[in-house]
Amino acid sequence: MDWMCNLKMTLCYNNKEYVLDKPIPDIDEVIATPEEIAHHKQHVDDATKVTCIMIATMVPGLQKSCKDYYPFKINLDLVEMFHKKERKERHEVFKPLLACKLKEGDYVCAHEQKMQRHVERLDKINVKLDKELSIDIVLHSLPDSYDQFIFTYHLNNTETTLTQLHNLLQNAEAGIKKSHVPTTTVDPILAINHGGGKKMKEKSQPNWKRKSYVGSSSSRSKGKAIFDVPGVSDPNETFAFTVAKGALEEKLP
Repeated sequence: MDWMCNLKMTLCYNNKEYVLDKPIPDIDEVIATPEEIAHHKQHVDDATKVTCIMIATMVPGLQKSCKDYYPFKINLDLVEMFHKKERKERHEVFKPLLACKLKEGDYVCAHEQKMQRHVERLDKINVKLDKELSIDIVLHSLPDSYDQFIFTYHLNNTETTLTQLHNLLQNAEAGIKKSHVPTTTVDPILAINHGGGKKMKEKSQPNWKRKSYVGSSSSRSKGKAIFDVPGVSDPNETFAFTVAKGALEEKLP
């Protein structure tokens, strides 16, 4: 496959690639026009030169079987000989291309470059993907976060190239990442004091300050307060303090 690709590039540079796809036509020099005779002669000359290039660059095993033919027949024999190998290689390239999926949060630029490499490999084995099919494969590989972009793209019904699609996806990626920035709350709150500096505004602790009353539990709500329970942060400490003061109160005259 690499040999055929290099051969076609060389022939294309010299405008002789047509001899691989077109056989030398038969011509009757008696009734043929001068233009047809000149064209036939040019075709034979080009085919002879291309044959020399092909035979000279082949491995010895293929040289013996192809040396008596013109490029069109040689090309047909090679395609038939290596068709199964080409089909297998095409399958091996298509499989990762179709399985290529962009994960949420990954960069779309690196993803498209990876897919482009698979497309270039297909081109080397003479598998041409048209523009619309290539774009459909790229859009199919995008995650759910790009659903709105795909919907808008089809709704606009605009003709774009892969390069233009790449630019559109980068803009869409920037918008998607911006819309998914999490909002955070600051706790504790910073306050600015009168001295110009910042201080931390702390949450106020509950003040378990209660009144203790004289009398039994049934009449405490109606009793008289004789002291205040000091403010503490732990309600258990408040309860213990109240019990101790009540015991001392009962001993008072």
